[in-house]
Amino acid sequence: MLKTSQSRNKSNLQTQFIPYFLKGNTEYGDSHDGRDSERSGNVKQVVVGICAMAKKAQSKAMKEILARLGEFPYIKLVTFEETVILQEPVQNWPICDCLISFHSKGFPLEKAIKYAQLRNPFLLNKLDKQYDILDRRRVYAILEKEGIEIPRYAVLDRDMANPKQRELIESDDHVEVNGIIFNKPFVEKPVSAEDHNIYIYYPSSAGGGSQRLFRKIGSRSSVYSPESRVRKTGSFIYEDFMATDGTDVKVYTVGPDYAHAEGRKSPALDGKVERDREGKEIRYPVILNHTEKLIARKVCLAFKQTVCGFDLLRANGKSYVCDVNGFSFVKNSNKYYDDCAKILGNIILRKLTATLSTPLSISFRLDEPPIMPTIFGKMMELRCVVAVIRHGDRTPKQKMKVEVRHRKFFEVFEKYNGYNLDHVKLKKPKQLQEILDIARFLLAEIQKNSGVEIWEKESELEQMKTVLEMHGHFSGINRKVQIKYQSKGWPCGSRSDNGEHCAKQCKANLETDQSPDPSLILVLKWGGELTPVGRVQAEELGQIFRCMYPRGQGRADYTGTQGLGLLRLHSTFRHDLKIYASDEGRVQMTAAAFAKGLLALEGELTPILVQMVKSANTNGLLDNDGDCNYYQNLAKDRLYELMQNDREFTQVDREKINPCNNKSINQALNFVKNPVYCCHHVLLLIRELLHVISVKKDDPRTKNAILYHEETWDLMRCRWEKIEKDFRSKSKKFDISKIPDIYDCIKYDVQHNQHTLQYDRAEELYVYTKNLADIVVPQEYGLTRQEKLAIGHGICSPLLRKIKTDLQRNIDEVEDEFMNRLNPHYSHGVASPQRHVRTRLYFTSESHIHSLLTILRYGELLNVVTDQQWRRAMEYISTVAELNYMSQIVIMLYEDPTKDPTSEERFHIELHFSPGVNCCVGKNLPPGPGFRPHSHDDCDSLRSSGEMNPAELAEETQKPKELLTHQTEFGFKCLSLRAKLRSKPTTTIHNHKPSGRKAMNLDNELVSLQHEFPQFYPQFRPISPDIRSDKIVCEPRSRSPEQRALDDNCAKLPVPPIRPLETLHNALSLRQLDYFLQDMIGAQFSRSMPLMPKTDTTSGGQQYILSPTFFQGGSEAGSTVRIHSELGHKEEIVQKRRHK
Repeated sequence: MLKTSQSRNKSNLQTQFIPYFLKGNTEYGDSHDGRDSERSGNVKQVVVGICAMAKKAQSKAMKEILARLGEFPYIKLVTFEETVILQEPVQNWPICDCLISFHSKGFPLEKAIKYAQLRNPFLLNKLDKQYDILDRRRVYAILEKEGIEIPRYAVLDRDMANPKQRELIESDDHVEVNGIIFNKPFVEKPVSAEDHNIYIYYPSSAGGGSQRLFRKIGSRSSVYSPESRVRKTGSFIYEDFMATDGTDVKVYTVGPDYAHAEGRKSPALDGKVERDREGKEIRYPVILNHTEKLIARKVCLAFKQTVCGFDLLRANGKSYVCDVNGFSFVKNSNKYYDDCAKILGNIILRKLTATLSTPLSISFRLDEPPIMPTIFGKMMELRCVVAVIRHGDRTPKQKMKVEVRHRKFFEVFEKYNGYNLDHVKLKKPKQLQEILDIARFLLAEIQKNSGVEIWEKESELEQMKTVLEMHGHFSGINRKVQIKYQSKGWPCGSRSDNGEHCAKQCKANLETDQSPDPSLILVLKWGGELTPVGRVQAEELGQIFRCMYPRGQGRADYTGTQGLGLLRLHSTFRHDLKIYASDEGRVQMTAAAFAKGLLALEGELTPILVQMVKSANTNGLLDNDGDCNYYQNLAKDRLYELMQNDREFTQVDREKINPCNNKSINQALNFVKNPVYCCHHVLLLIRELLHVISVKKDDPRTKNAILYHEETWDLMRCRWEKIEKDFRSKSKKFDISKIPDIYDCIKYDVQHNQHTLQYDRAEELYVYTKNLADIVVPQEYGLTRQEKLAIGHGICSPLLRKIKTDLQRNIDEVEDEFMNRLNPHYSHGVASPQRHVRTRLYFTSESHIHSLLTILRYGELLNVVTDQQWRRAMEYISTVAELNYMSQIVIMLYEDPTKDPTSEERFHIELHFSPGVNCCVGKNLPPGPGFRPHSHDDCDSLRSSGEMNPAELAEETQKPKELLTHQTEFGFKCLSLRAKLRSKPTTTIHNHKPSGRKAMNLDNELVSLQHEFPQFYPQFRPISPDIRSDKIVCEPRSRSPEQRALDDNCAKLPVPPIRPLETLHNALSLRQLDYFLQDMIGAQFSRSMPLMPKTDTTSGGQQYILSPTFFQGGSEAGSTVRIHSELGHKEEIVQKRRHK
């Protein structure tokens, strides 16, 4: 024993007594009349026996608790030797008054029960109930009986004679156990609690496979396996998988009225055990809410285990118990050791005090320290981060559209309820396999020459088969088939890949005067997959994103990267993180990769996707399901018509194409000059590229070359041939709508395939196409201000509502039992234990980024005339030509609790923007306003006002004045001077107004630093495109060795860096933004837009387009316009109202 500690604490322990909340509670242990041992003289002691395997009895946690328990003057500890436990009969075991005994591997539990029956000691943990804990079936049965929430489950007992209790039917994405269906993801647990091999099976839509959990081996607790089939031998419990946002809670009870809870990273997430510098698993204590405290009490009493651990899952607004571990202790917590020893000592003495000659008078109460403050003076607390982010680098999107008439296609259409819906979408592997089987069958029939007439073309069936057979399996998220019903066949004159068939059929129908037979339009879409480069981009952005949180620029810790502050927030349940993604595979995988970097996870993306990413496609939140498609198509028609003029742009043309006078579009118009000539030049370059591809394909030296992402020369040729065919029609007119597709393809090949392709004029094709795309892409979302607002509102109004709600919850939020907070008892080393940050991340496609930026830009959030900072921001956005992969719009909300809740100074909003990845060609990008430009003076103002944290002040004063750099893992450098600009809560400045002078002074200072320290200049401006080109490769660490071998060629390529965030405004009030969002949500832009007729020269009929007079401020009187399609199938009534 530690004598010093013993003498220091003995007087305290002698004056302690049973806590008030333990009086009258004896039902968790056995009743006992008492048994005592004599001490020297007449003073008696209670002998406490410790009967456990040596590995457990001699563990550090057990020693710490026993050392404190031995300091009680009336308690004597006796530890049973392991050899005695295993070899000696129970009659030879030491006699004790109280027994602490528990099962572990190799422990003779039956023998311990016989000892208890022989000596009848007071049992802290009842021994026979420990058999229940060893059987997961009994555990769940007891929990159900006590009314404790558990996951929905079913038992597959293969040892039962009754066949109804061992029925298992397995399908691709679900299993049926004894008549109960479990859709993937689901959990498969052995019925024996000593078997820790628990499997989690993932759906094919998330990539399939399974995560295999096991007892910790070194720093691993699980591994990902591609195996998706359940085990066929043994008995198991199958249960629903509970998504917990990647964090689990382990609860440790000491009696029914005390529970210590710790948060840790879920072992199912990536399998890596996070450890500190001493090699101990990192956990953070958390506070249980009232419901969870009641659960802890029920578990303790139901299993009659005074000391008991169990696992808690927080999901869907509830708390579920998924496992009960029995006797277990917290590791590395002196506070817990003190509490545990005090409670156990008092339980023992209270139970056995009648046997002592001297009555005890003991008082005991756990300390309740005050809540620690989170802010100092005017420092503001980060409360909410909302970010809307575009997906990462992807393969080119491709599709083929064909008319099919074979009965097998109609059978599939009917099977999936197509006649009721008029269309079907097929994405599941089983559904895609059916289409592939039909294509194979029809190709076999064509090759047999059986004489049966087959409508479908052999070349189209071959391409369909090739696409569906890519990668050797269906992942379910990178290919899909849409089938639409045509009651009278495909309309004559419609362009399709099966145009010759359509023309012949139309001619035959006209000659015979017959109505055409019904047919199906099959649209096969593929490509658009997140590339390895895209994964790395998303993961790196997640790592950099951590630095926006408090202490995000702190020293590197166990993660090897910066941003420990966020990791601690998340591990302690003080971080309310939700990640949403649209239903597109590339978007979901981007979200998973970002989460991997944000939370310092390892391993495959599939487990992260299933647990961390929520699908947002149910309410149109992130999918383009708004009512703007009609108006957007009309705006596109106007744009495409303006781009068909075979002459240099006149001033009138420029005003019509770019009425908002965007600088980037003006620059592109200057380059293009004549759109028809420019398109013609692009077409010639495409044909030249096709020739190069053919030569490379036939050249023995290059024909076996592996292109990026497993693409073959044939697939590349087909991709470009289809573009070349679609770009120019037989009437010699260019299809302007194909320009974005051409740009996607050439950008992809220049970035990923140029080292193999070696096309000398690839960069020229890229530049011409990009300038055309810089005109077409942004203007497809509307030409005029009002048109842009109407289309943007239709696309992102659900997202605007959600963002408004996210921000409002920080005002209305009150602390209740359901808020996850760090336990202040154990918050030593945590500077702000009460900090609670809400993060909402929305991953989506380019359309939502365009639309949201349009709403902010043209919705008059601020006045560009009177607000200099907003004017500079809008000028910067006007120069941004492309919202590239990983573009971001970020809203950060801060709170100053020292201000009146009704004051506009209470909440502070910062608005940030990044155009995403740097272009691979033409990297001369315009400089932005910088990130948080006003925070350059924060440290000085804090220092002068005395509001800086003393530790931070000391750290600042000890820094050398010269510039020092250090290199992080991912090649980003940080300067000590740059620390002044780091993302930390800003100070509240009274009458805070944006000042252009301060920003200009900062720019001038940085320019002067550039001349004085040229080697450090990239740190003060947006990150140089080449800063990481020799550091980062496109191979993600999460890929398997086999996948890495396939992509050795791509691993040599640099990853284009992502442009840092630029601050659009940092002095908004929450009330300003809230009112603005409310106005935008309630606006009725699209309902007040009149139409004007436009002659369709191809069909001879009339169409209707948006009237430009309306967008220039004019409007016609309200009237009704009847719109006829050229086929006369449908009529639509459009009510035009005067805008009020």
